[in-house]
Amino acid sequence: MPNLVNKMIVRELTDSMSDAEGLVIVSMAGLSVVESENLRNTLAEKGCSLHMVRSRLARIVLGEKGFDLPKDMLMGNIAMVWGGPEDAINAAKVFDKSDVKKAGKVAFRGGVLEGNLLGADEASQLAKLPGRDELRAQMVGVIAAPLQQLVGLLAAPQGALARVIQAHVDAGDSAGTEEG
Repeated sequence: MPNLVNKMIVRELTDSMSDAEGLVIVSMAGLSVVESENLRNTLAEKGCSLHMVRSRLARIVLGEKGFDLPKDMLMGNIAMVWGGPEDAINAAKVFDKSDVKKAGKVAFRGGVLEGNLLGADEASQLAKLPGRDELRAQMVGVIAAPLQQLVGLLAAPQGALARVIQAHVDAGDSAGTEEG
């Protein structure tokens, strides 16, 4: 029989993950307290929260959500970040750019995005997806480019006429002036 504390932790995790559409699972081995706190602070700046979770309890919670995880995904010390899809992407970006990942102390294990189970490689690819602000900028560029071309096309005849008139003025052409 599972003890009462584990039941409470599973219930709390289940409740907090109930609306989560994005989840990133990483292994964390050999992090110092300072490195761990720096990672947590960086994630907090992006609106994400890092949770150290016992593998067995994480397997129970994710199993209740309908995910049958490979055994190696939840082995060792794991941490999870969950929330909306954008939270998962932001967390993946933080993990991917962190010094501790470069030192080999953090590695992607997997994740979930909008109901799809992701392997380690797929979870690490989340870091390469554009964020909300980048997508907005791309959309503005896509919408603005044809408008800029249209303005250029509409202004071209008037600009050409102005250059022809200026060329005549510069050449000293007095055909259009009357001397009297």
